[in-house]
Amino acid sequence: MSQKAEPAATAAPAARPSQYRRILFKISGEILAGTRPNGIDSDRLDEVTREIQSVHQLGVEVGVVIGGGNIFRGLSEASVGMDRGNADHMGMLATVINALAMQDSLERHGLFTRVMTAIKMEQVAEPYIRRRAIRHLEKGRVVIMAAGTGNPYFTTDTAAALRAVEIGADALLKGTKVDGVYSGDPMQDPKATFIRRLNYLDVLSRGLRVMDSTAISLCMENALPIIIFNLNRHGNLKRVVDGEEVGTLVTEG
Repeated sequence: MSQKAEPAATAAPAARPSQYRRILFKISGEILAGTRPNGIDSDRLDEVTREIQSVHQLGVEVGVVIGGGNIFRGLSEASVGMDRGNADHMGMLATVINALAMQDSLERHGLFTRVMTAIKMEQVAEPYIRRRAIRHLEKGRVVIMAAGTGNPYFTTDTAAALRAVEIGADALLKGTKVDGVYSGDPMQDPKATFIRRLNYLDVLSRGLRVMDSTAISLCMENALPIIIFNLNRHGNLKRVVDGEEVGTLVTEG
């Protein structure tokens, strides 16, 4: 069966009132692994796709950054002797694999997409160009931004913060396996308490595991709100976009 052809000028989806006009959705690679130790779980990929579809149908413009930890973790490999630059570049390639899988799933659900990479590989994806990415979003395409920043020594959290600022996103939404930010590791500390709201300086000074410090600092400098929420709870992404109090909000206040 031939693939559905995209119109030359894709109209943006019909808008309805929502909390955000444009979002950057950050997903860890581990989310796509589901219950598997590594790789991509097709059922979990389908679930994440439906979450994205639910907010796209509201008229929200969606950019996506996916990690590559389900395939290759550059930092952990560097810790056992691999050159950090080589390890990070291998991790970037892992994010491209995840991005292509996400693209395939989104398009099978009827959404138009573009994969854009920070490392040139024109045979499989467009090079990341900020103005082009914005134009794709304005046309109603889901833009999946892969290969991190294109540079070693930067995490995909930092890449997500950078891309969110570049495309003018209203918020950076990070989907995780937990409900938000806790005072400690809730899996190990039974006294760990859930934190509903934080400011950027609290995150940095307390060393809370929200995102890496470079990503937090970039969001702080640009007053970009961050929401960390549980992606394993069906419908949570749409609840966040609808303005419901879900997860942990990190802002200036």
